[in-house]
Amino acid sequence: MDTKAMEARIQELEKQVAAFQKLEKEVATLKDLEAINRLQKSYGYYLEHWMYEDIIDLFADSPDTVLNIMAGIFIGKEGVRKYFSGIFRMAQNPEFLHQIMQLSGVVDIGEDGKSAKGRWYGFGSVALPRGEGVYQLFTDGIYTAEYIKEDGIWKILKLMWNPLYTAPPEKGWVKPERIAASQQVKIQTFGNAPKPDKPRDIDPRYPSGYIVPFHYKHPVTGKPSTDAKRNAALKKNKAD
Repeated sequence: MDTKAMEARIQELEKQVAAFQKLEKEVATLKDLEAINRLQKSYGYYLEHWMYEDIIDLFADSPDTVLNIMAGIFIGKEGVRKYFSGIFRMAQNPEFLHQIMQLSGVVDIGEDGKSAKGRWYGFGSVALPRGEGVYQLFTDGIYTAEYIKEDGIWKILKLMWNPLYTAPPEKGWVKPERIAASQQVKIQTFGNAPKPDKPRDIDPRYPSGYIVPFHYKHPVTGKPSTDAKRNAALKKNKAD
């Protein structure tokens, strides 16, 4: 092989290596995005029944960790623990519900490949037992988040909840005089439904307190989530 042919061959190999390196980086970025999406969505599922152990484990061990919510700013993982574990007693009530769906996420990975930022809509319903009754509301807002890769695992570094509205469902967030008469529609129920092959043995509807089992392990710890433990305690309380 003459010199020119060899140089051309080398240049072709260099192009192939560069293309492979680019593809490898793109695949790594896609894997990072999927891991972060899984992380944030898991936060929403754990939040529904205030599974505080699982929630806390989603956050980074870094001293820069921050939870910024309307109740205030909680600093470090211990601050996160203080907030989520501090409300657990109320959350043990089966009438408690804190369902905020994590929607329309937009995530960007940093140039270093070890940091990222994200923005999500949060929308859902909340039921808070108070005294002899339950306070109910709809809520909507935007989460802004920063993520960090610790020991190869993505975790939440900073999470800020920015509520856009919070309103009881019977009132909504629109002024009463602005609500169109056509919105006053009665809820229809199904008539004669076909007979099932067998009845369900679980009714997950509020206020059962039942947590739909997770098919995946905790995205940070790799351990099973605490739904089985919580559901077992729920069955025991009913039996008692």
